[in-house]
Amino acid sequence: MKAFKTLILTAALVCGGMMTANAQIVGGGQKIVYVDSEYIMENIPEYGDAQEELNALSTKWQKEVKAVYDKVSEMYSKYQTEMLLLSEDQKRAREQAIVDKEQEAKNLQMQYFGSEGQLYQKRTELIQPIQEKVYTAMKEVAQTKNYAFVLDLASGTSVLYASDKNDISDDVLDQLGNVMQTVRREDRRKAATTTGSNTGSSTGGGKVGTGAPKK
Repeated sequence: MKAFKTLILTAALVCGGMMTANAQIVGGGQKIVYVDSEYIMENIPEYGDAQEELNALSTKWQKEVKAVYDKVSEMYSKYQTEMLLLSEDQKRAREQAIVDKEQEAKNLQMQYFGSEGQLYQKRTELIQPIQEKVYTAMKEVAQTKNYAFVLDLASGTSVLYASDKNDISDDVLDQLGNVMQTVRREDRRKAATTTGSNTGSSTGGGKVGTGAPKK
């Protein structure tokens, strides 16, 4: 979610810059609102499908990497068992084979899970288009309703209290529903109410802290 939170922050700056030329928030008819990006993503079926695909690929590739590391362990154990029976040349050859196999495992791990690896590339391919649509929907809502800044409650920003009336997450999801499938508002509310009841997280019309469950 890090990239998405960066998008949310960018949106806040863009919307703020476009609608507060004199940087006068209070008294200018504009206000600060917020979204819960985790709540928004949870209510986009395409995002859930993408996460499932990524989890499946991650599990598959982890097994492949583990299989090569298991082979390294097997080769090393066999080498230790037979070491006394080997000539110096044979020892060097076996040791090199173990080193090469271990390097193969490391290379495969980097190929799949490195900072620019296949999992990262696949995540970018699947998630970034969704994030961009959410960003666009949020910006449209902010511009239409003349909101000066949009904060993300799930970003880790220090928010001590946030009133539900300033939460535009559902408005963003409704706007997003014009370009992609989202969970219906009434179904979102039912799910959120159930979650809130199970966790006892009601705060009497507002949210305390960050990442609080959506009502």
